[in-house]
Amino acid sequence: MRKAFPAIRPYQTHRIAVTAPHKLHVEESGNPEGIPVLFVHGGPGGGTRAADRCFFDPDKYRIILFDQRGAGQSTPHAELESNNTSALVEDIETIRKALKVDRWVVFGGSWGSTLGLVYAQTYPELVIGLILRGIFLCRDEDIHWFYQQGANHVFPEYWQQYIQVIPPRERNDMLGAFYRRLTGDNEIERMAAAKAWSIWEGRCSTLHANENLVDHFSNPHLAMAMARIEAHYFVHKAFLEPNQILNNAQRLKDIPGTIIHGRYDMVCPVNQAIALSDAWPEAELKIIGDAGHSSSEPSTTDALIAATEKLAYRINTQSE
Repeated sequence: MRKAFPAIRPYQTHRIAVTAPHKLHVEESGNPEGIPVLFVHGGPGGGTRAADRCFFDPDKYRIILFDQRGAGQSTPHAELESNNTSALVEDIETIRKALKVDRWVVFGGSWGSTLGLVYAQTYPELVIGLILRGIFLCRDEDIHWFYQQGANHVFPEYWQQYIQVIPPRERNDMLGAFYRRLTGDNEIERMAAAKAWSIWEGRCSTLHANENLVDHFSNPHLAMAMARIEAHYFVHKAFLEPNQILNNAQRLKDIPGTIIHGRYDMVCPVNQAIALSDAWPEAELKIIGDAGHSSSEPSTTDALIAATEKLAYRINTQSE
């Protein structure tokens, strides 16, 4: 089974101004002459981690990571102003041009798969490959499953802790109730809601309990950005048209693609990967039989690295 590549440091970091007040943190690592690959993080609001560099052979890839608006080291932290899907798509284009990349591989999981798909459907001529994990189509039913009715039946004890910050009279609309608190003026209430929201996601993300991941999700800096930005996006239906990704799947037909999804993904159930595969039959679908949602689960990590290696071989062979 393949393991993540050894940890590496960026050889260059950038601060890129986009729509005011946002400034993006962008980094490059690996081989400056290698295949450009853009890592698109989840959430939205999750930010990048050092481990995200390690899905790619640093001798073969020019590895580009960025923190989306309001996330990670981008500023202002947890900012919702001018924070929407079309803005993020154009941010990716801004980064591509600033780094003088002609075409690149796009690699994303969870919300990163959503944004990666929307970007590829907007600019298919600029994408030489898509590697996507934990497909999130951002339809109403996909959001409802995790935040209202669905995953609560699989993790009832975690759900009970999640809903404690919301009075019973408001629990018929959990998303709306959390959004009001996460955007309200009460700082204590805002932080309590952020931690409850983020910990719920962390607890449900793996097939086997992973306290290190839950600790990561409970970090106040991460929790505030992820909870506020996720609630902002999901209240606004991810700023997408109904069924937008599947309806535009034909735009992906000429892009080599790999779809990787855990069989027991309770954050983004596997039916979303099946629906995408049906709409985009040219892509290779891999359902991981012993994994949930997280990219850090061993079999998912193995499949992701196999996909990056296979794609690198294909691209390098074609260029010879």
